[in-house]
Amino acid sequence: MEPITVYRGKPAVLDRNNVDTDQIIPKQFLKRIERTGFGEFLFYNWRYKENGELREDFELNQPEAAGASILVAGENFGCGSSREHAPWSLQDYGFQIVIAPSFADIFKNNCLKNGILPIALSAENVSYLMKEAKNTDVEFTIDLPNQKVFGPADFVAEFEIHPYWKEMLVNGWDEISITLQYDEQISKYENTIDVMSTK
Repeated sequence: MEPITVYRGKPAVLDRNNVDTDQIIPKQFLKRIERTGFGEFLFYNWRYKENGELREDFELNQPEAAGASILVAGENFGCGSSREHAPWSLQDYGFQIVIAPSFADIFKNNCLKNGILPIALSAENVSYLMKEAKNTDVEFTIDLPNQKVFGPADFVAEFEIHPYWKEMLVNGWDEISITLQYDEQISKYENTIDVMSTK
């Protein structure tokens, strides 16, 4: 995974509460066995008409949302089923950071495991960022080591993250990477077991 330290990116707004994982990635696309290629199906039922054309009124289809890598969303983002495809589709679409007042716990953990940083801020701060994000030239800066979000007009907000996940994201580690750090000790233990089994 790519490390996240100080991240600067363009925001997009999805001002909707209780966005569930079936809306993030509808069930008909879960048959894929790859972890990539889900971005084109992100928010599929909202992004596209029945004939396959883009819905002009959907937030992410607006010109100001083009190229965004930070999603600013409403309360309880990622509720519903535990499908890991939801963060896969967000990341494949191009989102590296999701900011919302709150997240569903399983979705939040799935994001962290897959290298997406979910940031919970107060509803007031999220509302402010949503308004600012509507300007086409605005960018937000996320300082993960110092746990701060920077926006326009000297906006600064602190956020919480568990030290374990912070270390994982800053270093670009997944849980396999953590295990491989103990490769020498694991090999030594396995060799000990082999010796004992031959006695």
